[in-house]
Amino acid sequence: MRYEFLVGLRYTRSRRRAQGGNRFISFISLVSMLGTGLGVAALIVVLSVMNGFQEELRTRILGVAAHIQISGNDGELESWQQVADQAVHHPDVRAAAPYVQEQGMLSFDQNVRGTIVRGVLPGAEEQVADFARHMRTGSLEDLKPGRFGIVLGRDLAYALRARVGDKVTLIAPQGLVTPAAVLPRVKQFEVVGVFEAGMYEYDSGLALIHLQDAQVLYRMDDRVSGVRLKLDDLFAAPRVASEIALTLDGNMMVSDWTRTHANFFRAVAIEKTMMTVILFLIVAVAAFNIVSTLVMAVQEKQADIAILRTLGASPRSIMTVFVLQGAVIGMVGLLGGVAGGLLLAHNLDVVIPALEKITGATLWNREVYFISELPSKVLWSDVVTIVSVSFVLTLVATLYPSWRASRVNPAEALRYE
Repeated sequence: MRYEFLVGLRYTRSRRRAQGGNRFISFISLVSMLGTGLGVAALIVVLSVMNGFQEELRTRILGVAAHIQISGNDGELESWQQVADQAVHHPDVRAAAPYVQEQGMLSFDQNVRGTIVRGVLPGAEEQVADFARHMRTGSLEDLKPGRFGIVLGRDLAYALRARVGDKVTLIAPQGLVTPAAVLPRVKQFEVVGVFEAGMYEYDSGLALIHLQDAQVLYRMDDRVSGVRLKLDDLFAAPRVASEIALTLDGNMMVSDWTRTHANFFRAVAIEKTMMTVILFLIVAVAAFNIVSTLVMAVQEKQADIAILRTLGASPRSIMTVFVLQGAVIGMVGLLGGVAGGLLLAHNLDVVIPALEKITGATLWNREVYFISELPSKVLWSDVVTIVSVSFVLTLVATLYPSWRASRVNPAEALRYE
C-alpha cells in the first residue's frame, strides 16, 4: 500500500484512548457522513415513489385508453375492418378494436351530467384495454346489441345516483330536424355495469355502450370513429404510430398515448426533475460539510504535514492524503445512504402504516389517491446516477482543503514545535 493511502486512512479514524481503547470517528466527520447518507437515502426514496406514481398513472390511463388510435380526419372512419387488419399485420401490434366516440348528456332522477359516450365491441375492447380489471359491478359482456345497455364510470354513476338496473336517459347532440325545431335524439339505456379506473377524467366522464347501439344513436350506419390498437411494448408507441401512418392514406390520423396524455406525464417528469435537483442540493450541502472537516484536519495535522514534507513527500502526495480522507468519509455516508434508501423504498408498504399507527396521523389517504398503498419502484439507473453524482460532489468538496494542505510551509509549521 502506498504511504499516501496508509496515512489518509489513518487520519480518517480519529483515535482517542478511552475505557477499553475504543476507536471512534470525530463528531464533524460523523455529521458529514450522516448528512450525505440521509441525502442519498431521501433521493432514492423520493425518486422511487415518483417512479411508482408514474407507472401507476400510466397503468391507470392505459387501462382505459389505447396505445395507438387511428381515426378519420372528419371524425368518421369507413372500412374500419380493413384498417384494423392492416394495422394488426404490424409485428408490434397485438390487437385492434373499433370504437365510436361522441359527446352526450345523461339524465336520471333530475340529475344531469355531460359525458363522453364510447361505443365498443366488448370482446375486441377487452383485448386493447383492461376494463375487466376495473369493473366494480357487471361486465362489458353485458353490453348486447339492441339491448341498449350502458356501463358508467363510478363517479358518473354516483353523480347521477344511478345503480345497476336503473334506466338513464341519453341525449345525443345530433338532433332531428322538424318544421318546428331541431329536436335532440333521446334514448333510454339500462345501467348494466360500473367501472372504476382510478382516474377522475374517466370515472366521472366516460360511459360505454355497444358499438351497434352507438352507430344507431349517432346515425353512423357502418362507420366508426376509429380503431384502437394495443402493442406488445407500450414504449414503442411513437415509433409504431409513425410506421403505421406511412402505410395509411392521408384521410386518417394516427396518434399514440404519449401525445394524447402528454400533459400528465410531462407534469410528473417535471416534478421528478425538480425534486431531484432539490434533493441533490441537500446532498451537496452534506458533501461540503466535508470541507470544514478537512480544514480542521489540516490545521491539526500541520506538524505531521511538515514532517512528511521534510522526509521528501511531494505536495501532490500531501494532497492525495487529504483527498483520500474526504473520499472515505463521503463513501461511508454514501454506502449507508444507499443501503438505507433501498431498504426504505422496498418496504414503504410496511413503514407508512407503522408511522400512521405511531403518530395517529393519516399519511396516505386511500380515498383521495384511489391507491391502496404508496407506490414505489426502484430503478437501478437512478441509483447509479445518485451514487455517481454524490461521489463527484464529495471529491469536489475535498479539493480546496487538500490543496491548502499541499501549500503548507514546513518551516512555518515547525517554528513553534
